Amino acid sequence: MGWFYVLIAAVFEIFGVVGLKMFSRRKNFLNLLFFSGGFALSYLFLYFSLTDLNMSIAYAVWMGLGTAGAVLVNMVFFGESRKFSRIIGVGLIIFGVVGLKIVS
Repeated sequence: MGWFYVLIAAVFEIFGVVGLKMFSRRKNFLNLLFFSGGFALSYLFLYFSLTDLNMSIAYAVWMGLGTAGAVLVNMVFFGESRKFSRIIGVGLIIFGVVGLKIVS
């Protein structure tokens, strides 16, 4: 169940990052709620995952998936650079996260 919680936490982290981007563009209550709620739920589910997983592994996987997901979402929906080097970097993050999952 711990890995499921880490995955949910990473998804909420992506929501938090998207909310932060939206809040920086237009400051309203809905964007603030999206931003703060995404990060709050992200930390909550990371906390839940710690009953089954080591902190070092759970945190690294959560941060890696959240970072890779945020970069991809920003490329697709907010027009950030799609340079090949950025895509390779995201691939390396995902490769590292999978590697941590395999060895734990």
